[in-house]
Amino acid sequence: MVDVSKHKLVPEHSVVDEGELDEVLEEYDIKSTDLPKIKRADPALPDDAEVGDVIKIVRDSRTTDRAVVYRLVVE
Repeated sequence: MVDVSKHKLVPEHSVVDEGELDEVLEEYDIKSTDLPKIKRADPALPDDAEVGDVIKIVRDSRTTDRAVVYRLVVE
């Protein structure tokens, strides 16, 4: 079976540590529950991602070279 998370078209997904998460939430003046959601069953998620974690996704972008987005892991 193919490991989808290793495919070249899948952007980098990583679990955000507590310090970085606090900075992001403060910058945007939001709570983690205000973030867009991603299901725990998504095959691109890291194996150590758990419900309630925030995932940082780094994508290639035509306009900014890199685009960083955050998602809250839900069941």
